[in-house]
Amino acid sequence: MSGSEEIRDGEVENALRESSRVRARSPNSPPQFQLPSYQVSIPENEPAGTAVIALRAQDPDEGEAGRLAYSMEALFDERSNDYFSIDPQTGSVVTARSLDRETKDTHVLKVTASDHGSPRRRSATTYLTVTVSDTNDHEPVFEQPEYRESIRENLEVGYEVLTIRATDGDAPANANMLYRLLEPGAGDGVFEIDPRSGVVRTRAPVDREEVSEYHLVVEANDQGKDPGPRSATAMVHITVEDENDNYPQFSEKRYLVQVQEDAPVNSQILQVQATDRDRGSNAQVHYSIVSGNLKGQFYIHSFSGAIDLINPLDYETIREYTLRIKAQDGGRPPLINSSGMVSVQVVDVNDNAPIFVSTPFQATVLENVPLGYSVLHIQAVDADSGENARLEYKLIEMTPPAGVAPASGDSGFPFQINNSTGWITVAAELDRETVENYHFGVEARDHGVPVMTSSASVSITVLDVNDNNPTFTEKVYHLRLNEDAAVGSSVLTLTAVDRDVNSVVTYQITSGNTRNRFAITSQSGGGLITLALPLDYKQERQYVLTVTASDGTRFDTVQVFINVTDANTHRPVFQSSHYTVSVSEDKPIGTSIVTISATDEDTGENARITYILDDNIPQFRIDPDTGTITTLMELDYEDQASYTLAITAHDNGIPQKSDTTYVEILILDANDNAPRFLRDRYQGSVFEDVPLSTSVLQLSATDRDSGLNGRLLYTFQGGDDGDGDFYIEPTSGVIRTLRKLDRENVAVYSLRAFAVDRGSPPLKASVDIQVTVLDINDNPPVFEKDEFDIFVEENSPVGSIVARISAADPDEGTNAQIMYQIVEGNIPEVFQLDLLNGDLTALMDLDYESRTEYVIVVQATSAPLVSRATVHIRLLDQNDNPPVLQDFQILFNNYVTNKSNSFPSGVIGKIPAHDPDVSDSLAYTFVQGNELNLLLLDSATGELKLSRDLDNNRPLEALMKVSVSGKHTLEVCEMCSSSFRADGVAWAK
Repeated sequence: MSGSEEIRDGEVENALRESSRVRARSPNSPPQFQLPSYQVSIPENEPAGTAVIALRAQDPDEGEAGRLAYSMEALFDERSNDYFSIDPQTGSVVTARSLDRETKDTHVLKVTASDHGSPRRRSATTYLTVTVSDTNDHEPVFEQPEYRESIRENLEVGYEVLTIRATDGDAPANANMLYRLLEPGAGDGVFEIDPRSGVVRTRAPVDREEVSEYHLVVEANDQGKDPGPRSATAMVHITVEDENDNYPQFSEKRYLVQVQEDAPVNSQILQVQATDRDRGSNAQVHYSIVSGNLKGQFYIHSFSGAIDLINPLDYETIREYTLRIKAQDGGRPPLINSSGMVSVQVVDVNDNAPIFVSTPFQATVLENVPLGYSVLHIQAVDADSGENARLEYKLIEMTPPAGVAPASGDSGFPFQINNSTGWITVAAELDRETVENYHFGVEARDHGVPVMTSSASVSITVLDVNDNNPTFTEKVYHLRLNEDAAVGSSVLTLTAVDRDVNSVVTYQITSGNTRNRFAITSQSGGGLITLALPLDYKQERQYVLTVTASDGTRFDTVQVFINVTDANTHRPVFQSSHYTVSVSEDKPIGTSIVTISATDEDTGENARITYILDDNIPQFRIDPDTGTITTLMELDYEDQASYTLAITAHDNGIPQKSDTTYVEILILDANDNAPRFLRDRYQGSVFEDVPLSTSVLQLSATDRDSGLNGRLLYTFQGGDDGDGDFYIEPTSGVIRTLRKLDRENVAVYSLRAFAVDRGSPPLKASVDIQVTVLDINDNPPVFEKDEFDIFVEENSPVGSIVARISAADPDEGTNAQIMYQIVEGNIPEVFQLDLLNGDLTALMDLDYESRTEYVIVVQATSAPLVSRATVHIRLLDQNDNPPVLQDFQILFNNYVTNKSNSFPSGVIGKIPAHDPDVSDSLAYTFVQGNELNLLLLDSATGELKLSRDLDNNRPLEALMKVSVSGKHTLEVCEMCSSSFRADGVAWAK
């Protein structure tokens, strides 16, 4: 094929290609929006019909082909369709209903403009992103409608009671909370609230006895600007729990009661009262008699404080009792007030008649004694006191035996009695020959009400004067007498002998008769000593009586030694009817807790006391000899906080006597129980955009110990607080955010917290917490590069996917959905980018020879966040064009002289061929006419040189054919050479 033919074929191919392009451009041009996407912001709460934006597309066509209709549909969330409408003729977008940012803050809409062309309607698409801006239309909402918290009194100042939190659905600028306590009800200055964190703390001591409940009103203010701030209030009810910090207080410092000694047994004589300002069990008062309850005369009711008389009183034995009363509350540990004093004064009643020390009274008197001579001492005793025991005596008439002169009120009666002292004296001269024997009575009368009297007979014998003394048959007497001998029983009979005729010997105890325990009477010539009053070994263990035997004038004396032997007359008596002791639960087995003791006023075996536990309580034993109570088992406060032991002390007399007391053993708590969480593991979730101090979850642990040992604090110290992203309220266990969270940085936190008690040493327990951070759309899509290259082969089929453009969104779920768009550089519309997957499609033929590179800007949208990148689409050349070579001539002139050599030996030119494909390489060769090799051709470069055979003066013209070939094409042309000229110029054309 000739060169000219090749050129014509190329022109035809180009014409066909251009014709194809022309046919692709239909007379109906598509409409086009000015921008591939639009963004607009609309305030929330605006009424329906509010203008959003007017979207206009341009269509250069005329008539129906240029008349556009607009339509709109929601992307991602079909709810957006309900909020907007578009005018199909004008493209004006308005709201269809009021917008609510808190329901949906971003709407992404696809807007399509379609023409009415024929036969096919053309359309254009753009995307509208509507961001709903915030107005302050939400009041703060507290986490709880009302708060209730209990705290213990006596907490330290600065103690964190609870955290108040309110949230606001508005944007952060309209939800910046400030907290304050409103008046009235601000807690009388006892509480304060941190204005930012909402932590309520104590700022003064809390005393339940002063105020048991506080009702605070907390206001949360969002500090909004548009249209203004909003606030809400919540009630906080704080109940102050009681601590046992008040001792029971008796209503009187000293109680005084007077009780008649004949008061009936089991009657109430007094009620003491102690009050405790605490509440509940801490205010329950139990009463007991600590001391002074001699012989167990009284009983106090533990709960009421009523004191009953349980044994008869005897003024003559004990005239006053001083009881020490203990008031103990029910706290743990209990508080005890042992200062209660009760004076029980026994009031004497005239319940004892006078008792003569001897009856009958007998005496002798010499007839020659002077007037006023004391003949006989009449003695009576009265166990009562005061007026009830003040006695007076008088003589009374009694029927005398035959031959005996009776008493007479006449002045001639020879005897008289001193009504106060009881001495009978001679009132008139005696004459034995007239009256030898006198028999009369004597009466002792007390001054009580009613009056009580006793009488005794008196016999006085008038004696002759004699000169012999009575003489006792023994020099001294020794005997033993049991203290429980009955009153009136015979003790000893003494005998004194008077050698005078008809002498009558009388006997009297003249000394040593302490408390008038004994009496003596003259019987059958002897003196009979009898027991007049009960003996008491405790008071006197020996009596030395001096007994006088008198015949009226003369006398003799003898000593009688009476040793009183102990009888088991006294029962053991504990110092208190109730003991309270404390022991820590961590004491080892065998620990001595307390030693209690009872006393017995007897002696010997009668006073040897043995102690026993009345109830079988396996935790304790008591030493039977010492009364020491020791532990037999380990104690556990959490199982039982107190024990009450009934202890009996009995003596070893016959019969045995005993007393019982009660020992209350309070178990003191030791810090032997570690805290325990209610769950083995805690899980919670929180959105990553929550404000600081947002509550995530609440831990809860218990501790079986009490007091400080059971009071817990929660802490992350020693655990894991998420590198400081969380903190825990020490008292409530609420975990809150401390710093801004970022799910894309940390999606799940594995925390570890501790519950620590306040014991010494403290015990703690740990728990693992998993906090999942929930995603919000806070990250824009990110392209791998801001600018990157895509290489596409030319001639790729129309509609083929030439590349995939992708961006990554670190968010998740719907927040990571990405919408792709071409926003710049795609004019005319050569490429199309798939909205969802980013596939880039060629819409037209790509010809490297027409355009080697396209530059577009793509946008990735995760509404309302966007990112952009510049994409260089570089076409790769394909060998789709033949080489181009036209016929050309080479003219060469050679001047031949003898003086110079002007023949050109270098490159004289290059074959004028070219290939539109830059990737093609040409090969050059002579096809015809250069058989003599007159021209030297470089087959790779097409460069020409002249052969030396042409260095002559012969004219030459040659017609040659040159072939130029590419990889797949060939071009041939003719080349000719003309005449030579002498100037030596040569060129290739």
